[in-house]
Amino acid sequence: MIGWAKASAVLALFHIAPCAAAQSNEGEAVDPAQQTTAPKASIFKDPQDGHFDMSRWLLDRKGFLPVPVVISDPAVGYGGGVALAFFHRPEGAALERTATDGRKQMIPPNIYGVSGMKTENGSTAYGAGAVLHFKDDRWRYTGGVAKASFNLDFYTPGNVLPEVGIGYSSDGYMAFQKIARRLGDQSLFLGLQWIYMDLDIGFDVDSDRQYFKPHELNRKTSGLGLSLQYDQRDNSFTPNSGWLGMLEGNFYDDAIGSDNDFQSYRAHAFGYLPLADKRLVLGLRGDVRWVGGDVPFYRLPYIDLRGIGSARYQDTRAATIETELRWNLTPRWAAIGFLGAGRTWGVHSNFSGATSQVAKGVGGRYLVARQLGLYVGLDYAFGPEDDTVYVQVGSAWR
Repeated sequence: MIGWAKASAVLALFHIAPCAAAQSNEGEAVDPAQQTTAPKASIFKDPQDGHFDMSRWLLDRKGFLPVPVVISDPAVGYGGGVALAFFHRPEGAALERTATDGRKQMIPPNIYGVSGMKTENGSTAYGAGAVLHFKDDRWRYTGGVAKASFNLDFYTPGNVLPEVGIGYSSDGYMAFQKIARRLGDQSLFLGLQWIYMDLDIGFDVDSDRQYFKPHELNRKTSGLGLSLQYDQRDNSFTPNSGWLGMLEGNFYDDAIGSDNDFQSYRAHAFGYLPLADKRLVLGLRGDVRWVGGDVPFYRLPYIDLRGIGSARYQDTRAATIETELRWNLTPRWAAIGFLGAGRTWGVHSNFSGATSQVAKGVGGRYLVARQLGLYVGLDYAFGPEDDTVYVQVGSAWR
């Protein structure tokens, strides 16, 4: 299924109230007429460099980040919506931890969010979720629920006959729940997760059902999964160094409410290498996904790259590699360039017979919350079929 749209931050200006009347050394009130009025301090101005910054608003004031959802995915067309992200750091919670190699790692605040969106082809989605950290980041929780209706195309392989896009709609509910525990004092997390979808599948032309087996059209999928994640990034929003690697497997069975019995797996790694005295950050990404069993057609893996529409290229196996270079032009502004390739194979072709799809692009970033290391910006991607604009909050890699 199509992922959540990338979003951009809305910038607004607020000011804190003036301070109380000053007192003299003898404890007598100073005549306001003789008092020099101190300038009002902006909650959205960083005292370190004087630039626009949302750190104090999000952390000290427990404020929210209003995010206009801008969608430009070729799979669903252009659209938009709104999201609200609430940041909260519990009283007394640690700000960072020391990794086993001695490096400092930021412990992110808890984030709660709600969102809604709609696109030009009639796709809609509404949802709520949270990312939480407990016990100085020994426990992590990620979860959300959504009501979504997507209008998409499923593409036949085109090996013998010409490639054909079959228009279909999926309407229903989705839920994701995950809890992870740090193993000892390591950067290693063991996670348990549950993924549920209840989707009603319809076709633009009802006779197109003939191209699918009965089990490929079943609506309910419910699976339990395990994951093992190694997270040594210095920052989970926009990393500058370190790496993340994860292995996960999800198992769907009628015993836990699934109409189909199948398995899905994913192995991925993101690495970040600072260069040229940290003026450059080189990012490397590898991602492999595969499925087995009676898989519904809408749960097949696909190439996940900027510049390629969600679910455009699907099969039982999908692999992606991508590199991204960020050039920190100033302490606040950065330029990026990225290049990636993906391939799907399995049922319709073997790996050597499959064709790789290549996408590339450029973008810009602004450090909108220095204390969080959070960048926002725009990417322009050139794909094999479409040129696409993406609005990014944090890293483009998920």
